[in-house]
Amino acid sequence: MIMTNLARLNQAMGLQRSSASSKQKVQPITEVLKNDENSGDLSLASITSNLHDISNPNKPIPSDLAYNSWVVEHPSALGSFDRMMKAAKGKRIVVFLDYDGTLSPIVDDPDRAFMSDEMRAAVREVAKYFPTAVISGRSRDKVKEFVQLSNVYYAGSHGMDIMVPPRPLRPCDANNYTTAMDIKGSDVLFQPAKRFLPAIQEIRTLLEEITKKVEGARVEDNRFCISVHFRKVREEDYGILEEKVKSVVGKYPEFHLTLGKKVLEIRPSIEWNKGHALEYLLDTLGFSNSSDVLPLYIGDDRTDEDAFKVIRSRGQGFPIIVSSTQKEDTKACYSLHDPSEVLTFLLRLARWRKASSSSRSLAQIWGVGSNLPRSV
Repeated sequence: MIMTNLARLNQAMGLQRSSASSKQKVQPITEVLKNDENSGDLSLASITSNLHDISNPNKPIPSDLAYNSWVVEHPSALGSFDRMMKAAKGKRIVVFLDYDGTLSPIVDDPDRAFMSDEMRAAVREVAKYFPTAVISGRSRDKVKEFVQLSNVYYAGSHGMDIMVPPRPLRPCDANNYTTAMDIKGSDVLFQPAKRFLPAIQEIRTLLEEITKKVEGARVEDNRFCISVHFRKVREEDYGILEEKVKSVVGKYPEFHLTLGKKVLEIRPSIEWNKGHALEYLLDTLGFSNSSDVLPLYIGDDRTDEDAFKVIRSRGQGFPIIVSSTQKEDTKACYSLHDPSEVLTFLLRLARWRKASSSSRSLAQIWGVGSNLPRSV
């Protein structure tokens, strides 16, 4: 009976074993519980109590067949973890993370998109072992305020506001972008859209004025881009809001409008996005020309697709999308269902690296280690 219940539990949670041809390994739920140090009093009984009569084999368990089919093509990063880490052996992983919808849940009030203490601890632990950066559409100061960690790098405004360690300014930096290389202690700010700041503030003022007439609309100043949130806007008012926003953006030909998760975003029309930010950070950290580097990017929104494309073009790395629904046009290779799975994945990643370090140290003591990871 226990095995039957476990099988039905796995099925209900979307952890069905894929066909042999896909070779996808599914992580048993018991392993998740055992490995999650932040699970507290979580137990198999407490999970099963939230499912509808799991002990009744005749009662159907709802499932999203389309999503399950999509996951076969974009396998779970948890179920594929061992295979991914086998590919990472002898290489260096660099971790990139989106914020909203990845490290924190999507919420109605953008000012309350707090990450949990458990997630913060997991990111802190990952950053101990791997270079780690958070790339967000939020302003850099805002996302730093949310994350509250000093051992990660921050890129705000979809990568248009990056704080990194200092390095020589390359010719392409000066030729292709208007930059602001402002020394902040031992770090440097890279801001390719700084010349647009006056116009951005004009647009923000206009948007704040027109959105006052649309109940539930909210304007967020993200320094080098502006977000108009409409999660609380009535469905019948969305069309009105969109037209008002378009009328403002139309007056500024150097800007364009994009759509995110319940948000309209206004950005300068420069060739710069999260993918460019990923490349810039890799370059700044000294990894751009390294064939043994594996960038790992976890994100949930359309803007993260630019980073996924960069990883795919490199031919190595792990682009991971966070989604509870199928996304046919994603460039991600792997998937995670929600931020709770992101948490589990980051914890496993940190534990894997810690175990690798312990094994390498022990091997060095005994004078062996030719088969151990050189660097991760």
